[in-house]
Amino acid sequence: MEPFLDNNDRPLPSTENLLASAGVSLMNALPSWLRTLFQIGLGEGLFRLGTTVLTIVLIAAALWLLELFFEQAPSFLRPVSALIADSTAPLPPTLDRLPPATDTPLLGLARSAQPHTIIPTRPRQEILKYVVQPGDTVFGIAEKFGLKPQTILWGNYNILADDPHALRPGQELNILPVDGVYHEWLGGINFEAWARYFGVTARDIIEYPGNKLDPDAVGDYTNPNIPRGTWLIIPGGRREFTTWNAPFGISRNDPAIARAWGPGACGPVQGGAVGYGSYVWPTGRRYLSGYDYSPETNHWGIDLAGQTGDPVYAADAGVVVYAGWHDGGYGNMIMIDHGDNWQSLYAHLSSIWVSCGESVGRGQTIGAIGSTGRSSGAHLHFELMHGSYKVNPWNFLPPP
Repeated sequence: MEPFLDNNDRPLPSTENLLASAGVSLMNALPSWLRTLFQIGLGEGLFRLGTTVLTIVLIAAALWLLELFFEQAPSFLRPVSALIADSTAPLPPTLDRLPPATDTPLLGLARSAQPHTIIPTRPRQEILKYVVQPGDTVFGIAEKFGLKPQTILWGNYNILADDPHALRPGQELNILPVDGVYHEWLGGINFEAWARYFGVTARDIIEYPGNKLDPDAVGDYTNPNIPRGTWLIIPGGRREFTTWNAPFGISRNDPAIARAWGPGACGPVQGGAVGYGSYVWPTGRRYLSGYDYSPETNHWGIDLAGQTGDPVYAADAGVVVYAGWHDGGYGNMIMIDHGDNWQSLYAHLSSIWVSCGESVGRGQTIGAIGSTGRSSGAHLHFELMHGSYKVNPWNFLPPP
């Protein structure tokens, strides 16, 4: 291709030549230290840095100009946030017709209701009535109302008789406003002494608002003018549980104590197997299906999971000292004496496969899981006793 000519018929320089000439001219115009940077390959990075700095400067300048504009602009052109900050500024036409302020939020996120709690938002002073539902436990009901489990028992002795297993759907329970005891004042004794029995003072009871007593009308706190038969909330009170004829350990040499429990009592037993002093699990399932060991709720054993008919095993070798029905709520029950004043108990059985005086080995099948007596479903109620003291089975059974 022939080169283009100018008006004097001289060839025009090519684009490449022009760019090369411009580059040389630019390089000659730069200071020597910049030319050196370009020659060693750092010029491109320096160029990018300069571009970035220039961009930041331009953005800052634009923001500054916008701020000046809004400061000098009419009030109706200002942003709403600026109007809120400046309470003296007149409202724009679109804002001067806003609805009056109200306590009811018009916009925003609504908090969903909590349907599984009955704990009041403010302290109450009256006794509530609660109807027991299928699946309820003393622990669960107490949690619903923010109370201790023993308060449910202490507020409903006439219904539960201190036995958490006596809970049944349809029962109407008293729910106290505070932890404590609900008890009937029958008179005949010093009121201050009566209050001390529950660990409180007469003043604690009389001046508690939930009892609706007029201190002036009550008069002498030691011998108060309170009608006999008045039920009183004893805030912070506590009392000993009754045993509802609950079985304690009996030895093979003195089984007569069990005659008051029911027809499963045995006569004296001579000799027989002695335990090893260690225990195995009495069921195939090693987890709870009901109440745990809880002296504070008068539950002195553990309720192990199982279905009706599942086998029950002797936790250690020993001799059967009770085998049959228990009138106090345990249903079909077995007690084994392991020697050295240790016993184990198995309650609510559907069937019993051993008899009085029989020696059993550790791990031997002795009966089947059931739901007899005061029971709300199939499980094994298991207890360990040392004499008249019921110990926590978790401390003696092997890890699950």
